[in-house]
Amino acid sequence: MAVVVKFGQKPSQTLVAAKGFKLLDVDADSTPGYAGVKEDGKALLKNLDGELTELQEMLFAEAKFGGTKRILLILQAMDTAGKGGVVSHVMGAMNPQGVQLKAFKAPTDEEKSYDFLWRIEKEVPAAGMVGVFDRSHYEDVLIHRVYGWASKKELERRYIAINEFEARLTDSGTRVVKVMLNISRDEQKKRLLARLSNPAKHWKYSTGDLKERAFWDDYMDAYQAAIDATNTKIAPWHVIPANKKWYARIAVQQLLLDALKELKLKWPKADFDVEQEKALVERS
Repeated sequence: MAVVVKFGQKPSQTLVAAKGFKLLDVDADSTPGYAGVKEDGKALLKNLDGELTELQEMLFAEAKFGGTKRILLILQAMDTAGKGGVVSHVMGAMNPQGVQLKAFKAPTDEEKSYDFLWRIEKEVPAAGMVGVFDRSHYEDVLIHRVYGWASKKELERRYIAINEFEARLTDSGTRVVKVMLNISRDEQKKRLLARLSNPAKHWKYSTGDLKERAFWDDYMDAYQAAIDATNTKIAPWHVIPANKKWYARIAVQQLLLDALKELKLKWPKADFDVEQEKALVERS
């Protein structure tokens, strides 16, 4: 039987943006805390699917009996960094009825008429759910900083509003897991060219990707500023080197497993006489 290579150090420890964190110091090709190679990582992902599924079901079951716990996974990244792959390969192991996915696009005119968090708050996961934000409220500080659509004072207001929003989520029983998938500029170029070389991937390509790529350094500065301003004890940032897709997936999987375990979930106790019900079923 093949030996499954596990993390030597938990991603919640190795990938957290600690004091003095600098995004530019992150090696996007690295695999912090994990000594295995691609095949090991793929085996680990598969091996832990069952545990992840069971914990998710336990979370869902608790809510059916009044539990208020939930998970919110926030995924932020530059284009092609692998958010979709994380959703399909990691969240795909879960029961769909217990997953609440929201991919945020550019705000509509109606959404723009409200505060930036208005459309976000409507999509927070219900009790018992594992919510996933594919992009999120952070777009409203990142792109606004890059293009100068918001003043420094407004950006500061938004950072504060985000911290307060995430604190409210935590107070209501939500475990917030914030992830930035960090790829290098060279890796993004390879992935964009790969999309253009495969007709089956053309639908994933947008000419806007190239436009945003021209602002790469500005986006890195915007991410650094956002991490500095919103990296709180209750909702810390985890920056995952994502040039190796397989590593990014097992790192997110482990972060979710740890978050679910921290909720100290329990199967709800039956509110009926189990033995009596067994007897009734036997006689039915």
